[in-house]
Amino acid sequence: MIDDSVPSRFLGVNRTIHVYLPPSYDKVPTRRYPVLYLHDGQNVFSSAGMNIAFGWGNWGLDKTVDQLSKDGKMQEIIMVAVDNSAARTNEYSGRVRRAPSVASTNTASTNTNTAFENYSAFLIEELKPKIDREYHTKTDAANTGVMGSSAGGICSLVLAWQHPEVFGKAASLSGWFAAEGTNFLNSVLRDYRGKPKPVRIYLDSGVTDFMGGDDGCALTGQVAAELRRIGWTNDVNHYVDASPLTPAELESSDLRRNKCAEAQKSQHNEFYWRQRSWRALVFLFPASDN
Repeated sequence: MIDDSVPSRFLGVNRTIHVYLPPSYDKVPTRRYPVLYLHDGQNVFSSAGMNIAFGWGNWGLDKTVDQLSKDGKMQEIIMVAVDNSAARTNEYSGRVRRAPSVASTNTASTNTNTAFENYSAFLIEELKPKIDREYHTKTDAANTGVMGSSAGGICSLVLAWQHPEVFGKAASLSGWFAAEGTNFLNSVLRDYRGKPKPVRIYLDSGVTDFMGGDDGCALTGQVAAELRRIGWTNDVNHYVDASPLTPAELESSDLRRNKCAEAQKSQHNEFYWRQRSWRALVFLFPASDN
């Protein structure tokens, strides 16, 4: 794992990133790899440990990708995990103040962009060019994905919707489609009468969460239905994790024992995203695309 700090004129501060390179990276120097950008980067790799995220642990994506690629179920990929900040909710919200654009050259302290627009500009204009310069990447949209959970889920889908020329793959796990002010479902998808965009999309949810809700299940289903109405067919995958794990299943899992009772009541956490992430990975980066 390579840790780095990336300066940004859009964010006004440096942002920490963590880069995962596949096992074959140094063995075949001429080979180029697809790239997956990840939100909440401090939580997604096993190096973060199992005591983070209120005890739910990390996503273990490095181990999952290692095993899936070894088993021939997905391609080897590069992953770039971007840490969140105190402005996480606003940066991930998908809120735009005008027609989507990241062309501004103003600094974050003087422009009128929303926090989401600044975060989007950081990813597209600063981080992706740096990664493409420094690593053996496939730079086209068809080989560039973005993935996140909760607010990071809606962020990923909006990024790909607005910038399909950059992100040709997007995954939302337990997406927060009820995010105040976003209106992605009602004001964007339901009003859209154009053709499907060239984006491969994975959506999932559980059925219960810590707030007494359904982990976004109903809204995620509506998003999937609108995408299919627009014309997404084979390029959208919608999965519902229909029930929490049983007490016996939780006891035999890698979850901390003092979290097992809570895990029977909520699927909106890193533990369940750790269980479901393989579905997004094999859908977005199938081995057949090697």
